[in-house]
Amino acid sequence: MRAARALLGIDQKTLAELAGVSLPTIQRMEASTGNVTPDRGLYTAVVGGFIVSLLGGSRFQIGGPAGAFIVLVAVTAERHGVDGVILATMMAGIVLIAAGLLRIGTYIKFIPYPVTVGFTAGIAVIIFASQLRDLSGITLAGKEPSEFVPKLAALADGLHTINPSALGVALVSVAIIAGLRRWRPSWPGILIAVVLAAIATAALSLPIETIGSRFGGVPRELPSPALPAFSLAKAKAVLPDAISFALLAAIESLLSAVVADGMTGRRHRSNCELVAQGAANIGAALFGGICVTGLIARTATNIRAGARGPLVGMLHSVFLLPFMLVAAPLASYIPLAALAAVLVVVAWTMAEKQEFATLLRSSWGDAVVLLATFLLTIFRDLTEGILVGFALGAVLFIHRMAEMTGIEERSPLVAADRPDDGNGERVPYDPALAVDRDILVYRITGAFFFGAASAIGGVLDGIADKRKALVVDFAAVPFLDSTAANVLGRVAAKAQRKGIRLFITGASPAVRRALLTHGVSPKRARYRQTIERAVADIKAAPGVTESTVPSPPA
Repeated sequence: MRAARALLGIDQKTLAELAGVSLPTIQRMEASTGNVTPDRGLYTAVVGGFIVSLLGGSRFQIGGPAGAFIVLVAVTAERHGVDGVILATMMAGIVLIAAGLLRIGTYIKFIPYPVTVGFTAGIAVIIFASQLRDLSGITLAGKEPSEFVPKLAALADGLHTINPSALGVALVSVAIIAGLRRWRPSWPGILIAVVLAAIATAALSLPIETIGSRFGGVPRELPSPALPAFSLAKAKAVLPDAISFALLAAIESLLSAVVADGMTGRRHRSNCELVAQGAANIGAALFGGICVTGLIARTATNIRAGARGPLVGMLHSVFLLPFMLVAAPLASYIPLAALAAVLVVVAWTMAEKQEFATLLRSSWGDAVVLLATFLLTIFRDLTEGILVGFALGAVLFIHRMAEMTGIEERSPLVAADRPDDGNGERVPYDPALAVDRDILVYRITGAFFFGAASAIGGVLDGIADKRKALVVDFAAVPFLDSTAANVLGRVAAKAQRKGIRLFITGASPAVRRALLTHGVSPKRARYRQTIERAVADIKAAPGVTESTVPSPPA
């Protein structure tokens, strides 16, 4: 249809008038055999975002289309058309609802920290590569490949077609966004950059592509709900893509909810959040939308703006409706180079560069898991990267446990049971520590790894607000991995914000080194050899009332 319209020399609006159908209908018909049009994102944000806030397990979650899905949606559209994307989105919603009802959300928390950092950084690299064409205005002889290496090769062959106007608009847009983030962080930098780029493009008649020239504009209405085209053969063909959609939506939404928990001190319900994400994906698909997930950047902005409940998220989606009615004609003038600049900034922000560098130098095992996930995400497949990274993380845990396990010569396999009588190995129980209103002592026993990090982190987050000082004892922890160290880093940062004194006791040199690497520095936590020494220092500090806890022995 697009080729026929070009042959006749008419635009989408004229064709819609001649055919007696609405403009969104023409756009959907053309998009079913081509690229995903911008209207899909608006439908997703309005319908899917509303359902996420209405039913979600986090009070602050903002849902909608995410940049992380760009690659998956593009590949699926290339293989199966936009109808296939919509069907995969609905099937992903069903998978997410089933996962939530089966309480699988609890297990998604067990994904090792290097895996999440690796695939997030990999997605950022792919998003950046996907925007190079629009960023520089390169003209390609054929269709742009979706795979990473062929894409770069095709773009390199088209370097001689760079559009200086498009490149200039993109660079200026990036500079505006970066500058406003630095000097006016409360201003909507992305919106300002896009509006200025559109005004400059129209005023100077710059020869660059816009939303109107490529996609025919943005619709001014929501389409009527309808089921996607379905057949068993089609469903079987898009099933792997649907599973990828569901997996990424689950991980992204739960990571966003964890970020919201860290900023607010609340605790989200992971399985409820998965059910909400599933319902949102089904709802978005009914209106012709694409994948829905929780958005970390918008959720954090929502919290900083003073949100107190899910009503804000619902209003966020509702307010998009008048935007579609009023501002849709103006959106046709937005240059694609400016939108590419926005996505480049998004990719740079989501790459988690500092965390990536920290994991590279933390240990060889974490570095292997991180790089394997990162490289497989870029060069192979997102789902494959996550699964391989998780498997490597599990193998690494087994290896570390094997290194920590040994049997002494002529020693019994099971040690004799001894009472708490202060025999040098175990300290008598002191009930005063448990009832002290100022100090809370929390002992961790056993390997502190990604499987236990979520549960222990939840406990520490919940109790850290109630005392003036928190002592976390690591004397019985043989080792901890990067996921656990990152959890302690978040707890330490929260304690510092709230003015709570955090003490780490009994940490071995290896455990202490891992904690320091992940932000548990002396500025945030004080390290002591024993619990008694930490309690004595807390009691000696001004502002802490005396208690019945006895002084430690000299």
